Amino acid sequence: MDEGGSRIRRRVSFRKRNRTSLESILAVPSTAELKPGNEEEEEEVEAGSRRRKTVGLLPVEHQDSEEDMFGDYDGFTENSFLAQVDDLEQKYMQLPEDSKHATDLVTEDLCSESIKNIKFNITTVDSFTELKTDEHINCQSGHQDVTIQPGADILYDVPSSQVLFYENLQNSSNDLGNWSTKEKELPHNCIEQPQQSDETSSKIRTSPDVNRRKSLKDHLKSAMTGNAKAQTPMFSRTKQLKETLLSEEINAAKKTIESSSGDLGPFYSLPSKVRDIYARFKGIEKLYEWQHTCLTLKSVQERKNLIYSLPTSGGKTLVAEILMLQELLCRRKDVLMILPYVAIVQEKISGLSSFGIELGFFVEEYAGSKGRFPPIKRREKKSLYIATIEKGHSLVNSLIETGRISSLGLVVVDELHMIGEGSRGAILEMTLAKILYTSKTTHIIGMSATLNNVEDLQEFLQAEYYTSQFRPVELKEYLKINDAIYEVDSRAENGITFSRLLNYKYSETLKKMDPDHLVALVTEVIPNYSCLVFCPTKKNCENVAEMICKFLSKEYPKHREKEKYEVLKNLKNISSGNLCPVLKRTIPFGVAYHHSGLTNDERKLLEEAYSSGVLCLFTCTSTLAAGVNLPARRVILRAPYVAKEFLKRNQYKQMIGRAGRAGIDSVGESILILQEKDKQQVLELISSPLENCYSHLIQEFTKGIQTLFLSLIGLKIATNLGDIYNFMSGTFFGVQQKMLLKEKSLWEITVESLRYLTEKGLLQKDTVSKSEEEFQHNFHITKLGRASFKGTIDLAYCDILYRDLKKGLEGLILESLLHLIYLTTPYDMVAHCDPDWMIYFRQFSQLSLAEQNVAALVGVPESFIWKKASGQAIKKKVDKDIVNRLYLSFVLYTLLKETNIWSVSEKFNMPRGYIQNLLTGAASFSSCVLHFCEELEEFWVYRALLLELTKKLTYCVKAELIPLMEVTGVLEGRAKQLYSAGYKSLKHLANANPEVLIRTIDHLSRRQAKQIVSSAKMLLHEKAEALQEEVEELLRLPSDVPDIVVSPTEKA
Repeated sequence: MDEGGSRIRRRVSFRKRNRTSLESILAVPSTAELKPGNEEEEEEVEAGSRRRKTVGLLPVEHQDSEEDMFGDYDGFTENSFLAQVDDLEQKYMQLPEDSKHATDLVTEDLCSESIKNIKFNITTVDSFTELKTDEHINCQSGHQDVTIQPGADILYDVPSSQVLFYENLQNSSNDLGNWSTKEKELPHNCIEQPQQSDETSSKIRTSPDVNRRKSLKDHLKSAMTGNAKAQTPMFSRTKQLKETLLSEEINAAKKTIESSSGDLGPFYSLPSKVRDIYARFKGIEKLYEWQHTCLTLKSVQERKNLIYSLPTSGGKTLVAEILMLQELLCRRKDVLMILPYVAIVQEKISGLSSFGIELGFFVEEYAGSKGRFPPIKRREKKSLYIATIEKGHSLVNSLIETGRISSLGLVVVDELHMIGEGSRGAILEMTLAKILYTSKTTHIIGMSATLNNVEDLQEFLQAEYYTSQFRPVELKEYLKINDAIYEVDSRAENGITFSRLLNYKYSETLKKMDPDHLVALVTEVIPNYSCLVFCPTKKNCENVAEMICKFLSKEYPKHREKEKYEVLKNLKNISSGNLCPVLKRTIPFGVAYHHSGLTNDERKLLEEAYSSGVLCLFTCTSTLAAGVNLPARRVILRAPYVAKEFLKRNQYKQMIGRAGRAGIDSVGESILILQEKDKQQVLELISSPLENCYSHLIQEFTKGIQTLFLSLIGLKIATNLGDIYNFMSGTFFGVQQKMLLKEKSLWEITVESLRYLTEKGLLQKDTVSKSEEEFQHNFHITKLGRASFKGTIDLAYCDILYRDLKKGLEGLILESLLHLIYLTTPYDMVAHCDPDWMIYFRQFSQLSLAEQNVAALVGVPESFIWKKASGQAIKKKVDKDIVNRLYLSFVLYTLLKETNIWSVSEKFNMPRGYIQNLLTGAASFSSCVLHFCEELEEFWVYRALLLELTKKLTYCVKAELIPLMEVTGVLEGRAKQLYSAGYKSLKHLANANPEVLIRTIDHLSRRQAKQIVSSAKMLLHEKAEALQEEVEELLRLPSDVPDIVVSPTEKA
């Protein structure tokens, strides 16, 4: 590549059509032509071939019945590309089948090299300004080279459709090169063929070979004719140049990353296109100083594990995204991003799908019942897996099991502090410990806004630590006691200084209704700015929203009135005509509540309305602070409590972190309302350090340490007591064991856990082992154990599940879905169920006879339900868990039949949010039961049945909407809108114009429309790639095919 400036070099060979005989191409070469020349000539020819971009051809004739669409210039058979394909095929047929030694001599692919010869060479420095022609060396050809002047068409005379055809042909030809002998090809008529044995030479040119070559030429000619006649598609030359530039920049970035150079390339070792995409899609033109510092850390350059901590809204995610893109584009490795909740996974999928489309990598969702285990092994493009904590663990297990863990170049964990939160923390710890133990090349990045005991996490992850107190928007913290507001000031004696008195005229009625002066606090901000009010309970959220609206002036409903009306209309449409009476009263004022009692559709629609400014106030529970990003100008904490528990420092920091929107607000405010009785505790809260996070591997027994041991043995990571103990020493728990273990040692706990798993029938000791030392005894996993760990079944329930499935085989009732639904109703939701016995009996009475038999089969007789409903005493004991589980299965069964959460909510007198959570849990558990059954041959009958049921539970809509709901971010309400507008399939969505979508779909922003189209394109590409991989796998020649030995008699 020249350094003197940006030049594009190219040559095109023009000559009049010569109609000589076709035999000149198909003629059998003479012996002389096949003999090698002297070494000098060979070197000269090779040097010439490297300098040349077009190839000389012998005169050819082609009797063509088609119209000559290329005038007096090159005919089809004269095309240098065809000649090279022709020569290439001849060469393959000349090579003996057993000459495998040539493979190691040369590394370049014949087909790839041949096709590259028809492409022009693009040199880029700063701009594409100059076109220059190269010298052309003729080799046994009689035609004349014509120099194209600068400014001429850089795509030659080849129609753009043919350029696309060549591109596709090159891709398909790569496979040919993989199984062929790899030897560098010289231009046509300049190739010196190696001497062949007499036996091989005699077989070079046979009639079938000629016919085969003829058919290939005919096929190419036909394809080119069709392409030339077809309407030429819009083919952007600028786009092609940009793609070439991107490819060159990625290659340069690879070299930069691999070298120890301090040069970071156009954009932190990434192509400049990445910087342009961030500016276009996210409006990010420049990084914050701390982001630049973090990305240029020596530890990051050396690929050491990293933990970094900043306040909420500091821009942590952008650093992680840049590091992920470096891994995907430059190091060509897959990446796993672990996020805490399904909603955040879906938000991230929507945001990054457009990057995947532009930069050529896949974005795959692993949440709820979505995700493939093991993931598809991609041919060329790399994958970004975005997963919840549970799905991330299953994904890592499947990669370890298939020996592909080293393909994972980077793991990013958001909200790393969750490693200290219950069973989910234990699962996250297991995931990271396995990665550290099994792959020395996988890089781990952890980030959080609320970390304290970082030293323990550093030791566990063998990581460097970076922290900063940067916030793009200043945050001011206040406390409100009675009418007075105090500012939090660490320099003051007691941590606070007086700020101001509330100046708001309160009537006697308002004082009684609003003793905390919430109305005064929110009206200082809304409707021009946004506000969040965190409440202790769900019911309190709804009450506060209604109370505030009662005392707002009549001017508030006039603010963006038409858009609020649209929100109400859409809420009604997505809920089949139903509308929550509280929301009906509050939305006209720009106010709504936000908690787990909403359906997924309602929550998404309200969040979109809040983000666009149509709604200006949310009354919400603490879950919003850890969920999707919904910042506000002012955050108000209604009380220092979450439910009945006093607020923790971590929770407080997460809530107030929502205050201040980067790029919108100049300042963010948080106000904590408290009573005098809580003053001392609150003063301690605002000045205390963040809580430490501790391992939960031991506390969560069946979901923690036992599950870990079972998977370690199942994956053959560690199979004896000694190895397992060593593994445990490297976990987060191992780092903290002196602090956490008071009564028993780690060795004792390990021995006890293995004994429990053996007694439960999940593990077996190897009897073959001759060693008398207990720590050297090997364990192996039983079929039940493997099914439990593959299905990620809580070990507390695995034997119950096995028993239920076994019992189901004795009389599986398939007249309806009820029996299958019962088997996939989550065990962990049963304890929270309190049936209404009259509703229970009414629903039971409406079942068919076959469906009533399901109840009797599982152990709930009709007489029991009837006596409970009528209040009679019951003498016969019935298992309460089975009774409750059947009740929940009635709810799910009714929901699948009616696909309307509102009507089911009324029938069973349950909150619609609870029913939504039950449905989500059932879909996820059904997927787990499916994987459980796949490992046990006796349950083969369940496999096909559960596959279909899982799909029904995941979407719970009419069949025609399912293809649209497969797209991340498209829920039932949006799917109905899209279907009504004519977008009835994934292909429709992938090819939709976002601008048209905005005009045809109500309440859809430009950003959302673009995300839907990008997500649909990504999903379509993933499916196409999976099918191509399947085709190639079917056609790939097996490496273990027996060679056919020909006897001397047969040869004769």
